[in-house]
Amino acid sequence: MFHIAEEKEILDGKITDVYFKRTLEILKEKNINCRVKAEFVAKNLPEKWEWAVLAGLEEVFHLLKKLPLKVRAMKEGTVFHPGQPVLEIEGNYQDFCIYETALLGLLCQATGIATKAARYRKLAGKRLVSSFGARRMHPAIAPMIERSAYIGGCDGVSVIKSGEIIGEDPLGTMPHALIICFGSTVEAIKAFDKVIEPHINRVALIDTFNDEKFECLNVAEVMGPKLHAVRFDTPSSRRGDLEHILRETRWELDLRGFKTVKFFVSGGIGEDDLPHLNYLVDAYGIGTSISNAPVVDFSMDIVEVNGKPLAKRGKYSGAKKVLRCRKCHGDLIIPVEEEIDKCKCGGRYENLLNPAIEDGKILNNLPMPGEIREHVIKQIEKLESL
Repeated sequence: MFHIAEEKEILDGKITDVYFKRTLEILKEKNINCRVKAEFVAKNLPEKWEWAVLAGLEEVFHLLKKLPLKVRAMKEGTVFHPGQPVLEIEGNYQDFCIYETALLGLLCQATGIATKAARYRKLAGKRLVSSFGARRMHPAIAPMIERSAYIGGCDGVSVIKSGEIIGEDPLGTMPHALIICFGSTVEAIKAFDKVIEPHINRVALIDTFNDEKFECLNVAEVMGPKLHAVRFDTPSSRRGDLEHILRETRWELDLRGFKTVKFFVSGGIGEDDLPHLNYLVDAYGIGTSISNAPVVDFSMDIVEVNGKPLAKRGKYSGAKKVLRCRKCHGDLIIPVEEEIDKCKCGGRYENLLNPAIEDGKILNNLPMPGEIREHVIKQIEKLESL
């Protein structure tokens, strides 16, 4: 038996903090069922991030779609900033009281992963970035992790089920285990070439037994033009100066006419590494840094009760609009009843919070993961900083 929640248990409200269950019991006993508006806001972002990428909405909608509620939300994949409401639920509080725990969980983790992936996407430029981190997390949530990484900007995912969800073939090279079983990197890549379909890129992992430079030369000589790339996964205990290893290997390959062989780097790569390695690297496999991304700490807070603005201390009461200028991309938060058409720069505002669910019906077709990813990339290209 795996220690996971079944879908029905989530939909039935069993994945909730017990005080929400007790709250619901009290409200029912006292016949109190306020009509409220509750918004989801991240007051701050982790690690001094200046922006984040909203993810997890498809699952949120799946949880809420059969309830008698009205929902306004930003589009999944929208870049947002601290303090901006990304989701608003309107309805009788008893109807969604017990779902707060699950709703926050769906948003917080997916948004953190998508944001981390987007940061790597921005740092890597046009270089391929692949999600390699599923093995670091519980397998039950691997598809969620890799979907979030993909919509955040990763070019591919490694898990078969994740590929099915995003509608793309999974990406992968070869494990050290294959090479160890053959006792030779050269023999392993030759077997890979013989067995695996021709459309799959031939990428040799070159750090299992021998010096990286000489192993690269060995596989290049054997594979010739079939060799698409070599992957450096050198363990930190043997790595030394990775940049120097890459630079030296590039020199030796180029000198012998193997200029088309690409460099794929994985194994403990962090954000700080990319600015120093980009000029040598063609592709990155990013694992734990993305899959174990810090969660974005959204909170759900009631901001209106029975049509009147009301919120706890430290929160701004009343429903809101989040406006973004189409020209300068500046943002503005205003009360929902106010109207502002133009920014100071002369550009027109668009409201990022729009109706998404009404009385059990999702109002718009949900975008495919690839569409969300394209939307994210277009936005982060315009951002000047991380």
